[in-house]
Amino acid sequence: MLDNGTAPPAAGKRGRGGRPGSGPGSGVMRRKPVELLVAEGGQGEGGTLRRSLGMWQLTMISIGATLGTGIFVVLGTAVPKAGPAVIVSFVIAGLTALFSALSYAELAGTIPVSGSSYSYAYATLGELVAWVCGWCLILEYGVSVAAVAVGWGQYLNELLDGTIGVTIPDWLAQPPGDGGLFNLPALIVVLLCMAFLLGGAKESARANTVMVVVKIAALLLFCAVAFQGIKAGNYKPFMPLGIAGMSSAGASLFFSYIGFDAASTAGEEAKNAQRDLPRAIMLSLIIVTALYCLVAAVAVGAMPWQKFEGTEAALAGIMKDVTGQGFWAVLLAAGAVIAIASVVLTVLYGQTRILFAMARDGLVPKVFAKVHAKSGVPRANTLIVSAFCGILAAAVPLGQLADATSIGTLFAFALVNVAVIVLRRTRPDMKRGFRVPLSPIFPGIGFLLCVYMMGSLDVITWVVFAVWMAVGLVIYFWYGKSRSRLAREAVQAPGKTP
Repeated sequence: MLDNGTAPPAAGKRGRGGRPGSGPGSGVMRRKPVELLVAEGGQGEGGTLRRSLGMWQLTMISIGATLGTGIFVVLGTAVPKAGPAVIVSFVIAGLTALFSALSYAELAGTIPVSGSSYSYAYATLGELVAWVCGWCLILEYGVSVAAVAVGWGQYLNELLDGTIGVTIPDWLAQPPGDGGLFNLPALIVVLLCMAFLLGGAKESARANTVMVVVKIAALLLFCAVAFQGIKAGNYKPFMPLGIAGMSSAGASLFFSYIGFDAASTAGEEAKNAQRDLPRAIMLSLIIVTALYCLVAAVAVGAMPWQKFEGTEAALAGIMKDVTGQGFWAVLLAAGAVIAIASVVLTVLYGQTRILFAMARDGLVPKVFAKVHAKSGVPRANTLIVSAFCGILAAAVPLGQLADATSIGTLFAFALVNVAVIVLRRTRPDMKRGFRVPLSPIFPGIGFLLCVYMMGSLDVITWVVFAVWMAVGLVIYFWYGKSRSRLAREAVQAPGKTP
Protein backbone atom coordinates (compact mmCIF):
# COMPACT_ATOMS: atom_id res chain seq x y z
CA MET A 1 0.00 0.00 0.00
CA LEU A 2 1.01 3.60 -0.44
CA ASP A 3 2.05 4.36 3.10
CA ASN A 4 3.75 7.61 4.07
CA GLY A 5 4.49 8.48 0.47
CA THR A 6 6.36 5.31 -0.50
CA ALA A 7 5.73 3.86 -3.91
CA PRO A 8 3.58 0.73 -4.12
CA PRO A 9 4.86 -2.50 -5.54
CA ALA A 10 3.82 -3.12 -9.10
CA ALA A 11 1.20 -5.82 -8.81
CA GLY A 12 0.69 -7.81 -11.96
CA LYS A 13 0.64 -5.72 -15.10
CA ARG A 14 1.90 -2.20 -14.88
CA GLY A 15 -0.91 -1.10 -17.15
CA ARG A 16 -0.81 1.12 -20.18
CA GLY A 17 0.97 3.89 -18.30
CA GLY A 18 3.83 1.71 -17.10
CA ARG A 19 6.68 3.93 -18.31
CA PRO A 20 7.21 7.63 -18.78
CA GLY A 21 5.92 8.66 -22.17
CA SER A 22 3.86 5.49 -22.63
CA GLY A 23 0.17 5.27 -23.24
CA PRO A 24 -2.16 5.56 -26.20
CA GLY A 25 0.34 7.56 -28.17
CA SER A 26 3.23 9.64 -27.00
CA GLY A 27 3.28 13.43 -26.87
CA VAL A 28 0.22 15.05 -25.37
CA MET A 29 -1.29 11.68 -24.41
CA ARG A 30 1.69 10.44 -22.37
CA ARG A 31 0.82 9.43 -18.83
CA LYS A 32 2.93 9.65 -15.71
CA PRO A 33 3.18 6.35 -13.82
CA VAL A 34 1.63 6.34 -10.36
CA GLU A 35 4.82 4.93 -8.87
CA LEU A 36 6.82 7.85 -10.23
CA LEU A 37 4.31 10.38 -8.96
CA VAL A 38 4.46 8.94 -5.45
CA ALA A 39 8.24 8.43 -5.44
CA GLU A 40 8.73 12.13 -6.22
CA GLY A 41 6.59 13.13 -3.24
CA GLY A 42 7.95 16.19 -1.47
CA GLN A 43 10.90 16.69 -3.79
CA GLY A 44 11.42 20.22 -5.01
CA GLU A 45 14.18 22.39 -6.41
CA GLY A 46 16.76 22.85 -3.65
CA GLY A 47 14.74 21.28 -0.83
CA THR A 48 11.85 19.03 0.16
CA LEU A 49 8.41 19.55 1.67
CA ARG A 50 8.07 18.28 5.23
CA ARG A 51 5.61 15.61 6.32
CA SER A 52 4.13 17.19 9.44
CA LEU A 53 0.33 17.06 9.07
CA GLY A 54 -1.89 14.49 10.77
CA MET A 55 -5.57 13.71 10.20
CA TRP A 56 -6.75 16.50 12.52
CA GLN A 57 -4.73 19.14 10.68
CA LEU A 58 -5.85 17.81 7.28
CA THR A 59 -9.49 17.90 8.34
CA MET A 60 -9.06 21.45 9.59
CA ILE A 61 -7.44 22.45 6.29
CA SER A 62 -10.42 21.01 4.45
CA ILE A 63 -12.94 22.74 6.73
CA GLY A 64 -10.88 25.91 6.72
CA ALA A 65 -10.98 26.11 2.93
CA THR A 66 -14.70 25.42 2.81
CA LEU A 67 -16.61 26.69 5.82
CA GLY A 68 -17.33 30.37 5.71
CA THR A 69 -17.26 31.21 2.02
CA GLY A 70 -20.81 30.23 1.09
CA ILE A 71 -22.34 31.51 4.33
CA PHE A 72 -20.42 34.62 5.28
CA VAL A 73 -19.88 35.99 1.77
CA VAL A 74 -21.96 34.48 -1.04
CA LEU A 75 -25.29 34.05 0.78
CA GLY A 76 -26.23 37.57 -0.29
CA THR A 77 -25.63 36.57 -3.92
CA ALA A 78 -27.27 33.12 -3.82
CA VAL A 79 -30.50 33.87 -1.92
CA PRO A 80 -31.81 36.35 -4.55
CA LYS A 81 -31.44 33.59 -7.15
CA ALA A 82 -33.34 30.88 -5.24
CA GLY A 83 -35.28 32.53 -2.42
CA PRO A 84 -35.83 30.32 0.66
CA ALA A 85 -35.05 27.34 -1.59
CA VAL A 86 -31.39 28.30 -1.17
CA ILE A 87 -31.46 25.69 1.60
CA VAL A 88 -32.06 23.05 -1.07
CA SER A 89 -29.41 24.72 -3.24
CA PHE A 90 -26.87 24.01 -0.52
CA VAL A 91 -28.05 20.39 -0.40
CA ILE A 92 -27.74 20.09 -4.20
CA ALA A 93 -24.24 21.55 -4.14
CA GLY A 94 -23.35 19.30 -1.20
CA LEU A 95 -24.61 16.13 -2.92
CA THR A 96 -22.74 17.05 -6.08
CA ALA A 97 -19.65 17.56 -3.97
CA LEU A 98 -20.24 14.24 -2.15
CA PHE A 99 -19.97 12.09 -5.27
CA SER A 100 -16.84 13.94 -6.34
CA ALA A 101 -15.47 13.78 -2.78
CA LEU A 102 -15.75 9.99 -2.88
CA SER A 103 -13.61 9.97 -6.02
CA TYR A 104 -11.15 12.41 -4.46
CA ALA A 105 -10.93 10.22 -1.36
CA GLU A 106 -9.98 7.16 -3.43
CA LEU A 107 -7.40 8.95 -5.54
CA ALA A 108 -5.97 10.96 -2.63
CA GLY A 109 -5.32 7.72 -0.76
CA THR A 110 -3.88 6.01 -3.84
CA ILE A 111 -1.85 8.91 -5.26
CA PRO A 112 -1.01 11.11 -2.23
CA VAL A 113 0.72 14.01 -3.98
CA SER A 114 0.48 17.81 -4.01
CA GLY A 115 -1.01 18.12 -7.46
CA SER A 116 -4.51 16.96 -6.48
CA SER A 117 -6.73 16.37 -9.53
CA TYR A 118 -3.98 17.60 -11.86
CA SER A 119 -1.77 14.69 -10.79
CA TYR A 120 -4.67 12.23 -10.88
CA ALA A 121 -5.41 13.24 -14.46
CA TYR A 122 -1.70 12.96 -15.38
CA ALA A 123 -1.65 9.35 -14.19
CA THR A 124 -4.86 8.33 -15.94
CA LEU A 125 -5.90 10.62 -18.80
CA GLY A 126 -2.65 11.96 -20.20
CA GLU A 127 -0.55 15.11 -20.12
CA LEU A 128 -2.82 17.39 -22.15
CA VAL A 129 -5.86 16.57 -20.01
CA ALA A 130 -3.71 17.00 -16.89
CA TRP A 131 -2.64 20.42 -18.10
CA VAL A 132 -6.25 21.44 -18.76
CA CYS A 133 -7.17 20.20 -15.28
CA GLY A 134 -4.25 22.06 -13.70
CA TRP A 135 -5.19 25.20 -15.61
CA CYS A 136 -8.73 24.87 -14.23
CA LEU A 137 -7.31 24.47 -10.73
CA ILE A 138 -5.31 27.67 -11.15
CA LEU A 139 -8.59 29.41 -12.03
CA GLU A 140 -10.42 27.63 -9.19
CA TYR A 141 -7.92 28.37 -6.44
CA GLY A 142 -6.54 31.70 -7.50
CA VAL A 143 -9.90 33.24 -8.21
CA SER A 144 -11.43 31.65 -5.11
CA VAL A 145 -8.83 33.34 -2.91
CA ALA A 146 -9.66 36.67 -4.51
CA ALA A 147 -13.44 36.14 -4.33
CA VAL A 148 -13.35 35.35 -0.62
CA ALA A 149 -10.94 38.19 0.13
CA VAL A 150 -13.37 40.65 -1.47
CA GLY A 151 -16.04 39.78 1.11
CA TRP A 152 -13.60 40.00 4.01
CA GLY A 153 -13.59 43.78 3.82
CA GLN A 154 -17.37 43.92 4.31
CA TYR A 155 -17.18 42.17 7.66
CA LEU A 156 -14.08 44.14 8.62
CA ASN A 157 -16.11 47.32 8.16
CA GLU A 158 -18.91 45.88 10.31
CA LEU A 159 -16.37 45.13 13.01
CA LEU A 160 -14.73 48.55 12.84
CA ASP A 161 -18.06 50.34 12.85
CA GLY A 162 -19.29 48.42 15.88
CA THR A 163 -16.12 48.83 17.91
CA ILE A 164 -14.56 52.20 17.13
CA GLY A 165 -17.25 53.81 14.99
CA VAL A 166 -15.02 54.15 11.93
CA THR A 167 -15.30 52.40 8.56
CA ILE A 168 -13.07 52.19 5.53
CA PRO A 169 -14.59 54.37 2.76
CA ASP A 170 -16.16 52.56 -0.20
CA TRP A 171 -13.61 53.89 -2.66
CA LEU A 172 -10.92 52.06 -0.68
CA ALA A 173 -12.99 49.02 0.38
CA GLN A 174 -14.71 48.09 -2.90
CA PRO A 175 -13.31 46.93 -6.24
CA PRO A 176 -13.94 48.82 -9.50
CA GLY A 177 -17.48 48.24 -10.68
CA ASP A 178 -18.83 47.98 -7.15
CA GLY A 179 -18.46 51.64 -6.26
CA GLY A 180 -14.77 51.68 -5.40
CA LEU A 181 -11.33 52.20 -6.87
CA PHE A 182 -9.26 49.64 -4.98
CA ASN A 183 -10.21 47.00 -2.37
CA LEU A 184 -7.46 47.51 0.17
CA PRO A 185 -8.83 45.09 2.85
CA ALA A 186 -8.87 42.27 0.29
CA LEU A 187 -5.21 42.86 -0.49
CA ILE A 188 -4.34 43.05 3.20
CA VAL A 189 -5.94 39.69 4.13
CA VAL A 190 -4.11 37.94 1.27
CA LEU A 191 -0.77 39.38 2.40
CA LEU A 192 -1.43 38.39 6.03
CA CYS A 193 -2.15 34.80 4.96
CA MET A 194 0.99 34.85 2.83
CA ALA A 195 3.00 35.67 5.96
CA PHE A 196 1.54 32.62 7.75
CA LEU A 197 2.32 30.33 4.81
CA LEU A 198 5.93 31.50 4.65
CA GLY A 199 6.30 30.31 8.25
CA GLY A 200 5.79 26.66 7.27
CA ALA A 201 2.98 24.13 6.71
CA LYS A 202 2.83 23.01 10.34
CA GLU A 203 2.70 26.55 11.66
CA SER A 204 0.06 27.53 9.10
CA ALA A 205 -2.01 24.47 10.06
CA ARG A 206 -1.95 25.50 13.72
CA ALA A 207 -3.15 29.00 12.93
CA ASN A 208 -5.86 27.58 10.68
CA THR A 209 -7.09 25.20 13.39
CA VAL A 210 -7.61 28.09 15.80
CA MET A 211 -9.48 30.05 13.13
CA VAL A 212 -11.70 27.07 12.25
CA VAL A 213 -12.75 26.59 15.88
CA VAL A 214 -13.59 30.30 16.14
CA LYS A 215 -15.72 30.35 13.00
CA ILE A 216 -17.68 27.22 13.93
CA ALA A 217 -18.44 28.84 17.27
CA ALA A 218 -19.48 32.06 15.49
CA LEU A 219 -21.91 30.22 13.19
CA LEU A 220 -23.47 28.27 16.06
CA LEU A 221 -23.86 31.53 17.96
CA PHE A 222 -25.62 33.05 14.95
CA CYS A 223 -28.05 30.12 14.79
CA ALA A 224 -28.83 30.38 18.51
CA VAL A 225 -29.53 34.12 18.36
CA ALA A 226 -31.20 34.40 14.92
CA PHE A 227 -33.48 31.42 15.66
CA GLN A 228 -35.49 33.76 17.90
CA GLY A 229 -36.35 35.93 14.90
CA ILE A 230 -37.61 33.20 12.55
CA LYS A 231 -41.01 33.93 10.97
CA ALA A 232 -42.82 31.15 9.13
CA GLY A 233 -44.00 33.61 6.48
CA ASN A 234 -40.42 34.19 5.34
CA TYR A 235 -40.35 30.66 3.91
CA LYS A 236 -43.32 31.35 1.62
CA PRO A 237 -43.23 31.00 -1.28
CA PHE A 238 -40.43 28.50 -0.80
CA MET A 239 -39.34 28.42 -4.44
CA PRO A 240 -40.31 31.83 -5.88
CA LEU A 241 -37.89 31.61 -8.79
CA GLY A 242 -38.54 27.99 -9.67
CA ILE A 243 -36.24 25.02 -10.11
CA ALA A 244 -34.03 26.96 -12.51
CA GLY A 245 -33.28 29.58 -9.85
CA MET A 246 -32.59 26.92 -7.24
CA SER A 247 -30.20 25.10 -9.59
CA SER A 248 -28.49 28.35 -10.56
CA ALA A 249 -27.90 29.19 -6.90
CA GLY A 250 -26.58 25.67 -6.31
CA ALA A 251 -24.09 26.07 -9.14
CA SER A 252 -22.88 29.38 -7.72
CA LEU A 253 -22.60 27.92 -4.23
CA PHE A 254 -20.65 24.90 -5.40
CA PHE A 255 -17.37 26.79 -5.20
CA SER A 256 -17.95 26.89 -1.44
CA TYR A 257 -17.28 23.15 -1.34
CA ILE A 258 -13.75 23.06 -2.72
CA GLY A 259 -12.27 22.50 0.73
CA PHE A 260 -11.69 18.78 0.33
CA ASP A 261 -9.78 19.54 -2.84
CA ALA A 262 -7.50 21.76 -0.75
CA ALA A 263 -6.92 18.88 1.68
CA SER A 264 -5.81 16.65 -1.19
CA THR A 265 -3.13 19.18 -2.14
CA ALA A 266 -1.45 18.43 1.21
CA GLY A 267 -0.66 14.86 0.12
CA GLU A 268 3.11 15.38 0.22
CA GLU A 269 3.04 17.02 3.65
CA ALA A 270 0.79 14.48 5.40
CA LYS A 271 2.32 12.00 7.83
CA ASN A 272 0.12 9.12 6.63
CA ALA A 273 -1.53 10.39 3.49
CA GLN A 274 -3.09 7.13 2.35
CA ARG A 275 -4.96 6.61 5.60
CA ASP A 276 -5.68 10.20 6.68
CA LEU A 277 -6.58 12.02 3.46
CA PRO A 278 -9.74 9.99 2.64
CA ARG A 279 -10.95 10.31 6.23
CA ALA A 280 -10.28 14.04 6.36
CA ILE A 281 -12.06 14.64 3.04
CA MET A 282 -15.26 12.81 4.00
CA LEU A 283 -15.42 14.08 7.58
CA SER A 284 -14.97 17.71 6.57
CA LEU A 285 -17.64 17.52 3.87
CA ILE A 286 -20.20 16.14 6.33
CA ILE A 287 -19.48 18.83 8.92
CA VAL A 288 -19.52 21.67 6.41
CA THR A 289 -22.73 20.63 4.63
CA ALA A 290 -24.60 20.28 7.92
CA LEU A 291 -23.52 23.73 9.09
CA TYR A 292 -24.24 25.38 5.73
CA CYS A 293 -27.81 24.04 5.62
CA LEU A 294 -28.46 24.92 9.27
CA VAL A 295 -27.26 28.51 8.94
CA ALA A 296 -29.07 29.03 5.61
CA ALA A 297 -32.34 27.75 7.08
CA VAL A 298 -32.10 30.10 10.05
CA ALA A 299 -31.00 33.08 7.92
CA VAL A 300 -33.85 32.96 5.38
CA GLY A 301 -36.30 32.35 8.22
CA ALA A 302 -35.13 35.42 10.09
CA MET A 303 -35.03 37.84 7.13
CA PRO A 304 -37.19 38.04 3.96
CA TRP A 305 -35.25 36.67 1.03
CA GLN A 306 -35.73 39.84 -1.02
CA LYS A 307 -33.58 41.80 1.45
CA PHE A 308 -30.50 39.69 0.78
CA GLU A 309 -29.88 41.43 -2.54
CA GLY A 310 -26.50 43.16 -2.56
CA THR A 311 -25.60 42.26 1.04
CA GLU A 312 -22.18 40.69 1.53
CA ALA A 313 -22.39 40.79 5.33
CA ALA A 314 -25.94 39.46 5.65
CA LEU A 315 -25.49 37.45 8.84
CA ALA A 316 -24.26 40.42 10.85
CA GLY A 317 -27.24 42.44 9.66
CA ILE A 318 -29.65 39.69 10.70
CA MET A 319 -28.13 39.53 14.17
CA LYS A 320 -28.59 43.28 14.56
CA ASP A 321 -32.21 43.19 13.34
CA VAL A 322 -33.21 40.26 15.55
CA THR A 323 -31.66 41.53 18.78
CA GLY A 324 -31.91 45.26 18.20
CA GLN A 325 -28.40 45.49 19.60
CA GLY A 326 -25.14 46.05 17.78
CA PHE A 327 -23.13 43.86 20.17
CA TRP A 328 -24.14 40.56 18.60
CA ALA A 329 -23.50 41.81 15.08
CA VAL A 330 -20.04 42.97 16.14
CA LEU A 331 -19.33 39.58 17.69
CA LEU A 332 -20.41 37.79 14.52
CA ALA A 333 -18.43 40.20 12.36
CA ALA A 334 -15.32 39.37 14.40
CA GLY A 335 -15.96 35.67 13.82
CA ALA A 336 -16.50 36.27 10.11
CA VAL A 337 -13.23 38.21 9.79
CA ILE A 338 -11.39 35.23 11.25
CA ALA A 339 -13.46 32.69 9.29
CA ILE A 340 -12.86 34.27 5.91
CA ALA A 341 -9.16 34.69 6.65
CA SER A 342 -9.03 30.93 7.27
CA VAL A 343 -10.53 30.26 3.84
CA VAL A 344 -8.01 32.57 2.18
CA LEU A 345 -5.15 30.89 4.06
CA THR A 346 -6.02 27.30 3.14
CA VAL A 347 -7.05 27.94 -0.46
CA LEU A 348 -3.92 29.99 -1.04
CA TYR A 349 -1.96 27.04 0.36
CA GLY A 350 -3.65 24.70 -2.11
CA GLN A 351 -2.87 26.95 -5.05
CA THR A 352 0.84 27.04 -4.26
CA ARG A 353 1.04 23.24 -3.95
CA ILE A 354 -0.66 22.64 -7.28
CA LEU A 355 1.75 24.98 -9.04
CA PHE A 356 4.56 23.22 -7.17
CA ALA A 357 3.54 19.88 -8.71
CA MET A 358 3.12 21.35 -12.19
CA ALA A 359 6.53 23.04 -12.00
CA ARG A 360 8.18 19.80 -10.90
CA ASP A 361 6.77 18.19 -14.04
CA GLY A 362 8.20 21.02 -16.14
CA LEU A 363 4.85 22.36 -17.34
CA VAL A 364 5.27 25.74 -15.63
CA PRO A 365 8.51 27.58 -14.72
CA LYS A 366 10.81 25.92 -12.18
CA VAL A 367 10.60 28.87 -9.82
CA PHE A 368 7.31 27.46 -8.54
CA ALA A 369 9.05 24.22 -7.49
CA LYS A 370 11.88 25.83 -5.52
CA VAL A 371 11.72 24.89 -1.82
CA HIS A 372 13.57 26.74 0.92
CA ALA A 373 15.97 24.26 2.50
CA LYS A 374 15.35 25.35 6.11
CA SER A 375 11.62 26.08 6.20
CA GLY A 376 10.50 23.45 3.67
CA VAL A 377 8.29 26.10 2.03
CA PRO A 378 8.09 27.00 -1.68
CA ARG A 379 8.80 30.67 -0.92
CA ALA A 380 9.00 32.17 -4.41
CA ASN A 381 5.84 30.29 -5.36
CA THR A 382 4.00 31.64 -2.31
CA LEU A 383 5.12 35.22 -2.94
CA ILE A 384 4.14 35.18 -6.62
CA VAL A 385 0.76 33.56 -6.08
CA SER A 386 -0.08 35.85 -3.17
CA ALA A 387 0.78 38.97 -5.14
CA PHE A 388 -1.36 37.83 -8.09
CA CYS A 389 -4.36 36.88 -5.92
CA GLY A 390 -4.09 40.07 -3.88
CA ILE A 391 -4.17 42.31 -6.94
CA LEU A 392 -7.04 40.29 -8.41
CA ALA A 393 -9.03 40.61 -5.19
CA ALA A 394 -8.47 44.34 -5.08
CA ALA A 395 -9.58 44.97 -8.66
CA VAL A 396 -12.41 42.53 -9.63
CA PRO A 397 -16.05 42.40 -8.32
CA LEU A 398 -17.10 39.41 -6.20
CA GLY A 399 -19.95 38.00 -8.29
CA GLN A 400 -17.85 37.53 -11.41
CA LEU A 401 -15.11 35.89 -9.37
CA ALA A 402 -17.43 33.41 -7.65
CA ASP A 403 -18.99 32.13 -10.88
CA ALA A 404 -15.61 31.81 -12.60
CA THR A 405 -14.42 29.72 -9.67
CA SER A 406 -17.50 27.47 -9.84
CA ILE A 407 -16.99 26.46 -13.45
CA GLY A 408 -13.30 25.71 -12.95
CA THR A 409 -14.11 23.61 -9.88
CA LEU A 410 -16.87 21.67 -11.60
CA PHE A 411 -14.69 20.91 -14.61
CA ALA A 412 -11.82 19.64 -12.45
CA PHE A 413 -14.17 17.54 -10.33
CA ALA A 414 -15.71 16.00 -13.45
CA LEU A 415 -12.24 14.89 -14.58
CA VAL A 416 -11.52 13.34 -11.17
CA ASN A 417 -14.63 11.17 -11.45
CA VAL A 418 -13.46 9.99 -14.86
CA ALA A 419 -9.95 9.37 -13.50
CA VAL A 420 -11.29 6.95 -10.87
CA ILE A 421 -13.02 4.88 -13.54
CA VAL A 422 -9.94 4.85 -15.77
CA LEU A 423 -7.52 3.91 -12.97
CA ARG A 424 -9.82 1.07 -11.87
CA ARG A 425 -9.55 -0.35 -15.39
CA THR A 426 -5.86 0.28 -16.09
CA ARG A 427 -4.57 -0.56 -12.58
CA PRO A 428 -7.15 -2.89 -11.02
CA ASP A 429 -4.60 -4.62 -8.78
CA MET A 430 -3.34 -1.44 -7.13
CA LYS A 431 -4.11 -1.35 -3.42
CA ARG A 432 -6.30 1.53 -2.36
CA GLY A 433 -6.77 3.00 1.11
CA PHE A 434 -10.37 3.86 0.18
CA ARG A 435 -12.61 2.66 -2.64
CA VAL A 436 -15.59 4.50 -4.09
CA PRO A 437 -18.65 2.27 -3.54
CA LEU A 438 -20.60 1.07 -6.58
CA SER A 439 -17.95 2.18 -9.06
CA PRO A 440 -18.36 3.13 -11.89
CA ILE A 441 -21.93 4.14 -10.99
CA PHE A 442 -21.09 6.67 -8.28
CA PRO A 443 -18.21 8.30 -10.20
CA GLY A 444 -20.50 8.40 -13.23
CA ILE A 445 -23.20 10.16 -11.21
CA GLY A 446 -20.60 12.59 -9.90
CA PHE A 447 -19.52 13.36 -13.47
CA LEU A 448 -23.08 13.93 -14.70
CA LEU A 449 -23.95 16.17 -11.74
CA CYS A 450 -20.90 18.32 -12.41
CA VAL A 451 -21.85 18.65 -16.09
CA TYR A 452 -25.45 19.51 -15.13
CA MET A 453 -24.36 22.22 -12.71
CA MET A 454 -21.95 23.67 -15.26
CA GLY A 455 -24.95 24.01 -17.58
CA SER A 456 -26.73 26.09 -14.92
CA LEU A 457 -24.11 28.84 -15.02
CA ASP A 458 -24.52 32.06 -16.99
CA VAL A 459 -23.39 32.42 -20.60
CA ILE A 460 -20.83 35.07 -19.64
CA THR A 461 -19.25 32.58 -17.23
CA TRP A 462 -18.87 30.09 -20.08
CA VAL A 463 -17.34 32.78 -22.27
CA VAL A 464 -14.78 33.60 -19.57
CA PHE A 465 -14.07 29.89 -19.14
CA ALA A 466 -13.62 29.34 -22.89
CA VAL A 467 -11.20 32.25 -23.11
CA TRP A 468 -9.30 30.95 -20.08
CA MET A 469 -9.04 27.47 -21.65
CA ALA A 470 -7.89 28.91 -24.97
CA VAL A 471 -5.13 30.88 -23.24
CA GLY A 472 -4.15 27.76 -21.32
CA LEU A 473 -3.84 25.65 -24.47
CA VAL A 474 -1.69 28.29 -26.13
CA ILE A 475 0.64 28.31 -23.11
CA TYR A 476 0.82 24.51 -23.05
CA PHE A 477 1.74 24.10 -26.72
CA TRP A 478 4.09 27.09 -26.61
CA TYR A 479 5.81 26.32 -23.31
CA GLY A 480 4.71 23.22 -21.39
CA LYS A 481 4.70 20.54 -24.09
CA SER A 482 8.37 20.90 -25.02
CA ARG A 483 9.58 21.43 -21.43
CA SER A 484 7.67 18.54 -19.93
CA ARG A 485 9.95 16.23 -17.93
CA LEU A 486 8.31 13.19 -19.51
CA ALA A 487 8.93 14.67 -22.96
CA ARG A 488 12.62 15.22 -22.17
CA GLU A 489 12.96 11.70 -20.80
CA ALA A 490 11.36 10.31 -23.94
CA VAL A 491 13.84 12.24 -26.12
CA GLN A 492 16.82 11.10 -24.03
CA ALA A 493 15.77 7.45 -24.13
CA PRO A 494 13.70 7.06 -27.29
CA GLY A 495 14.20 3.31 -27.46
CA LYS A 496 12.31 2.83 -24.21
CA THR A 497 9.08 4.44 -25.29
CA PRO A 498 6.64 2.41 -27.25
